Amino acid sequence: MITRADVDAATRRIAGLVRRTPVAQVEADLFSPEGSAPPGELWLKLEHLQHTGSFKTRGATNRILAAAESGELSKEAGVVAASGGNAGLAVAHVAKRLGIPAEVHVPEHAPPVKVAKLRALGAAVRQGGSQYAEAYDSAVKRAADTGALFCHAYDQPEICAGQGSVGLELAEQIPNLDTVLVAVGGGGLMAGVATALAGQARVTAVEPETIPTLRAALDAGRPVDIEVSGIAADSLGARRIGEIAYQVAVREDVGSVLVSDEAIIRARRLLWQRCRIAVEHGTAAALAALIAGAYLPAEGQRAAVLLCGANTDPSDLAG
Repeated sequence: MITRADVDAATRRIAGLVRRTPVAQVEADLFSPEGSAPPGELWLKLEHLQHTGSFKTRGATNRILAAAESGELSKEAGVVAASGGNAGLAVAHVAKRLGIPAEVHVPEHAPPVKVAKLRALGAAVRQGGSQYAEAYDSAVKRAADTGALFCHAYDQPEICAGQGSVGLELAEQIPNLDTVLVAVGGGGLMAGVATALAGQARVTAVEPETIPTLRAALDAGRPVDIEVSGIAADSLGARRIGEIAYQVAVREDVGSVLVSDEAIIRARRLLWQRCRIAVEHGTAAALAALIAGAYLPAEGQRAAVLLCGANTDPSDLAG
């Protein structure tokens, strides 16, 4: 579990090392289903402009700096991560900045654009297995064998607290916010944001129908393994929700809405066509909840969509 105090400490620790990303207000009816009442205000949090192209840099920076402060980090052994791409990029970015080695384990299906970026950052890339879970097992073993610091993609307190710093920013940028829509895979971002905004704004988790990690956990009363498939599996492809994320979701009453692959694809294309913003499919899931009517804001509501990652091949966004 994490607390607001953890998020506050993380925000102070990473200050100056991560970007304060902007927000943009868009016409409320741009992404509303036909015939529905648009929210009073619709905002986009442009976190895809963060270092390495995703929010993951916040958590990775906090995790590694906290470990350095506590003496847990060996500068010779460096850091190891398992990732569909974005978490690994974040870890590699921080490691390069600190001058320590980084090794990232990714599934075979990891997008080439992300693998190329990992190598450009100087990380050793180990590719194997069809799912994130296999990369995770490989990375954990490697960390144990070498003494490297293991950086979880989403289920470590320092990781979740670091991600929560984006929620504090959002609250400062948009006072009296009612709702934040957040895409969920392993749930680290949701856990951090829901903790940061507790008592201020409601957080709604948006999940692909093919990867409902939080919905499955809420139904079962605990995190459970699910099958992973679909268009957003490269970034939201965790097999189960993180324990921290599940606990925060229960504590803060975070609900889950599901969206289809078709809705995700449409949301991503519309975001490009109408706002000239290019994001990955996992990021577009949050916006898809509005477009498909899976989440219908109340009239006059002030809503924000957190655009969390942009490590994508934009070649299919013509138009």
